[in-house]
Amino acid sequence: MAQVDVKTRPPLTALVLTGGGARAAYQVGVLRALSHILPPDCPNPFPIICGTSAGAINAAALASQAINFHQAVRQLVLVWRNFHVDQVYRGDFLGVAKTGARWLAALVAGGLGKNNPMSLLDNSPLERLLRERLALDGIQHAIDAGAVHALAITATGYLTGQSVSFFQGAPGMEGWRRARRIGVPETIRIEHLLASSSLPFVFPAVRIRREYFGDGSMRQIAPISPALHLGAERVLAVSVGSHVSATERRTTEEYPSFAQLAGHALNTIFLDTLEVDIERMERINHTVSLIPPEQRAKHGLQLREVEVLVIRPSEELEPIAARYAHTLPKSIRWLLRGLGATRHGGATLVSYMLFEQAYCRALIDLGYKDTLAQRGEILRFISAREPETSD
Repeated sequence: MAQVDVKTRPPLTALVLTGGGARAAYQVGVLRALSHILPPDCPNPFPIICGTSAGAINAAALASQAINFHQAVRQLVLVWRNFHVDQVYRGDFLGVAKTGARWLAALVAGGLGKNNPMSLLDNSPLERLLRERLALDGIQHAIDAGAVHALAITATGYLTGQSVSFFQGAPGMEGWRRARRIGVPETIRIEHLLASSSLPFVFPAVRIRREYFGDGSMRQIAPISPALHLGAERVLAVSVGSHVSATERRTTEEYPSFAQLAGHALNTIFLDTLEVDIERMERINHTVSLIPPEQRAKHGLQLREVEVLVIRPSEELEPIAARYAHTLPKSIRWLLRGLGATRHGGATLVSYMLFEQAYCRALIDLGYKDTLAQRGEILRFISAREPETSD
């Protein structure tokens, strides 16, 4: 009778979901396609799941129901296909006007002391949504059942300036410390998700223990790093930006608006670091491939090749956002118009804030289409290595 050789376990595959506000709907389209590509009884193909910013919320939702991967994806799709702004931040005129008035008063008065405004928008609706929809105790159940090896959520500490990856994983996993980035074992809570997705200036910081934390993408110079520290041997990364943005191929004599500058800053925070990290990984893989395994072992070099597959939008998201900008509440459109979001280049900012049904569905459909286009490569990438057998 053939027996499976336990030494031939499949390599640990990690899923890395980056930040991007409403752009994270694209990730849901990718996951939906993966659930259709894989067999219905397929277990969670990603024992390591890492998320940052809006990607942290998707990562936690997936990990909390990882015992049934397909069901977890269906729940994510259901939420994102029916999103409205008022589920993420207050978009009513009273809420926007109240925040705007506090900012204006603070500027005129030179500060309001303890009453200084903390953010441009109030994201308390997002906190309510997460507490209603996410059962985070499911993460530990998934770990105990072997469906998840580890979940990592990355946030940025405003006091220390460090990129902190809070992770919940199998027993015995240890944290790490590198320059400006650390890994801390901790039970993942709603506060970690809110902190990781707290866009700078837009949403308020969140206090965890003795420090306030904001969006994890701000100081995350190596988005793939947490997955590697947690033991990943292969990484599937989902980007929310195409190779060339719409603004890079145009020229204008018009001075950039605040919205255009803000959109450029967000692209730098959310998109550029992943591309740089992937290039770094490719260089390291090439270098490692030139060193024979026996030489690495002889000299104690803890280096290994890590295969990375990236799924990214085949279309620019700014034009899609511009098409659906009219679906935003009037008060938010008024605010964005004042920031110059309706002018040249302003759609980038809109693409991060447009938590509305039509736009999210368009991104889900795009992610679905792009993933199916790579069906063969994806199946090869995430399929388990055939185990050796002995008679």
